[in-house]
Amino acid sequence: MASNNCTHFHILILFLFLICLPFSNSIDFNYPAVFNFGDSNSDTGDLVAGMGEQLDPPNGQIYFQKPSGRFCDGRLIIDFLMDAMDLPFLNAYLEAIGAPNFRKGCNFAAAGSTILPATASSVSPFSFGIQVAQFFRFKSRVQELQAKTRKYDKIIPAQDYFQKGLYMFDIGQNDLAGAFYSKTFDQVLALIPTILSEFEDGIKNLYDQQARNFWIHNTGPLGCLPQNVAKFGTDPSKLDELGCVSTHNQASRLLNLQLHALTTKLQGQYPDANFTHVDIFTIKSNLISNYSRYGFEQPIMACCGYGGPPLNYDSRIACGQTKVLNGSSVTARGCNDSTEYVNWDGIHYTEASNQYVASQILTGKYSDPPFSDKMPFLLKLKF
Repeated sequence: MASNNCTHFHILILFLFLICLPFSNSIDFNYPAVFNFGDSNSDTGDLVAGMGEQLDPPNGQIYFQKPSGRFCDGRLIIDFLMDAMDLPFLNAYLEAIGAPNFRKGCNFAAAGSTILPATASSVSPFSFGIQVAQFFRFKSRVQELQAKTRKYDKIIPAQDYFQKGLYMFDIGQNDLAGAFYSKTFDQVLALIPTILSEFEDGIKNLYDQQARNFWIHNTGPLGCLPQNVAKFGTDPSKLDELGCVSTHNQASRLLNLQLHALTTKLQGQYPDANFTHVDIFTIKSNLISNYSRYGFEQPIMACCGYGGPPLNYDSRIACGQTKVLNGSSVTARGCNDSTEYVNWDGIHYTEASNQYVASQILTGKYSDPPFSDKMPFLLKLKF
């Protein structure tokens, strides 16, 4: 990013720090563990481990210096939020190698996952209901081990962490995006109540298992992803003023409206629980519409892809892959400086934009309820 934009970012960090000051003495609040459910927006390695998938460089290049199981050039929003809570990055539930430590929580999110049950053509078999079932097995296995021996205490959650922990959710994007391939716009909208009913069932099942702190991200502007612009935006009349597919963003807004209403309803039903709805759509839309203000140069074009401007995206070849297309061997390469790009690979965001989104979440302005003495993220802000 240009130096003046770095200055803006440092000012933003200072501003966030100053916001924190009035609360720092009055809050004694922390979550001992985080249990996360979702799709590629928060997958820290589950799909790669569970399906034996391979992510090629330059994925992971910025922070991890190699592919890390994340569909990104570096860290995800959840990594920055964990850092802000002074907790380690979450290990993927299905990662068996490398002595994963689950003391501070576990990540069940898997790229491609949907809220609705997976079908034979789904990218991921680990739909929301499966992730919740995996959590139940995880919890019961932890309890079995604790009943037998104390020797695993350093790598599994303490018993009270399941009630005191934070349950995070970022899922639903793939339900909408996938539906557009086989359904009309009206049919996609008609599917939303079914999607949210399935989500509600999962939340209630977790509540029955002692979950009390729920942190729910809504869906970002689907129509602004190069993948969707390439497929559904070939007719310029289908695009809005930002160059995003109008119908996809309308569907995202309607899903989010109903998700917010569901969150409010659940808070009323379970007064002993805390439900927080986070408006990711507004944060990401603001980033895309005002990208240059935040130091970015490309709001929609993918950094890592093939095809060149305006989208640099080809659905036939993923970031880092080499394939024969139209008789020629081609490689989907990364751009020179991913910090100039909002989008990483046509579907996912860059580390730089994930860091921006996390910084906005941490202001508390985009949450309902807004940050109060119950919210943790104002305690520590390390990035």
